[in-house]
Amino acid sequence: MKLNIAITALIAAATLGCAQSPPASESKAIGGKTITITYNAPKVNGREGKLFGKDGRISHDRTYPVWRAGANAATKLHADGDFDFGGLSVPAGDYTLFVDLSDPDSWQLIVNKQTGQWGLGYDKSKDLGRVKMTMAKPPSMVENLKYTLSDLGGNKGTLTLEWENVSASVPITAK
Repeated sequence: MKLNIAITALIAAATLGCAQSPPASESKAIGGKTITITYNAPKVNGREGKLFGKDGRISHDRTYPVWRAGANAATKLHADGDFDFGGLSVPAGDYTLFVDLSDPDSWQLIVNKQTGQWGLGYDKSKDLGRVKMTMAKPPSMVENLKYTLSDLGGNKGTLTLEWENVSASVPITAK
């Protein structure tokens, strides 16, 4: 009986842990080529003002100031065609996204060639490159991390990451 209770408690804890950062994805065709971002979306969960910065929750990750830009497994990018991300040429394929938070007012999106790793497994030598993100403040606090891909027409689009009181974006062009 005690074993059944223990197993039930473990299953409930595992389910609750997954519910804290549920899987999410965003996909958009830009210039006839599709980009897909697959990630886990953590919640602010009462930690507003305590996530970013040198003493924030994210600063405790072993890869800081590089952030996995999501939770759990590393954030995945799939491009079914060639793109330009803010001046960085990104050939068709699979990548991992990270964000360099060294400068709180000027984040950098990192496109990394290593795939399939846990979010805290970052190898700088595998970077395809980095691109400066345009920083803004969303109209209101964003509880769940959210990626948005926008098609602006004419082979142009935008990738935007929003969480807590931060919005960071990069222009995209389909080649």
